[in-house]
Amino acid sequence: MISENLRKVEQEVQKACALASRQRESVTLVAVTKTVDLETTIEVVTNGVTDCAENRVEPFLAKKEAMKDLNVTWHFIGNLQRRKVKHVINEVDYFHALESLSLANEIQKRATKKIRCFIEVNVSGEESKQGIKPSELSSFVEQLSEFDKVEIVGLMTMAPFQSTKSEQRDVFLQLRNLQKSIEAQQLTYAPCHELSMGMSNDYTVAIEEGATFIRVGTALVKE
Repeated sequence: MISENLRKVEQEVQKACALASRQRESVTLVAVTKTVDLETTIEVVTNGVTDCAENRVEPFLAKKEAMKDLNVTWHFIGNLQRRKVKHVINEVDYFHALESLSLANEIQKRATKKIRCFIEVNVSGEESKQGIKPSELSSFVEQLSEFDKVEIVGLMTMAPFQSTKSEQRDVFLQLRNLQKSIEAQQLTYAPCHELSMGMSNDYTVAIEEGATFIRVGTALVKE
């Protein structure tokens, strides 16, 4: 199952990269394994996808311990409660959901290393989504300069689930423009070279609009 799903996803990734005149190596495929068990997660990794994303602290820590002998880059996605930061932040390689100064402050307090973070931006303006408003991003980045344990490697967003390709493209293009504006400032604490955008239903559009990390769950792990 996983191998066949991966073959299909990989074909689509390569096709999207070709359409955008990009190298396949410029896109990191992150398998969203938050809904599947340990055995399925191991199967994903042994099939060659070594970036995995989780969103719940206890299952993530259990999987990481069980898979400690495998070469895995761990991503934490979704809401992270401040009271749980101390349990997870030093165990992840990338954190995709920095969306408040209070969370940044908690990471600063608990981190024993520099944490690679994506700022979550609510480009679509949906009330159900978390994230910084685009209009507030510049001042938010400026305020992060005091946190030496927080490195802003890029921006993250999600397009509305029920959206057309045109609407998806608009959301992703807006995030790319925001990313470029921060990158141009050449801030040492916020290099902001990366774009985490695109999921199972829209990752090809995201790649065409510049995504460097795509977060794919259903398309990889569905039966």
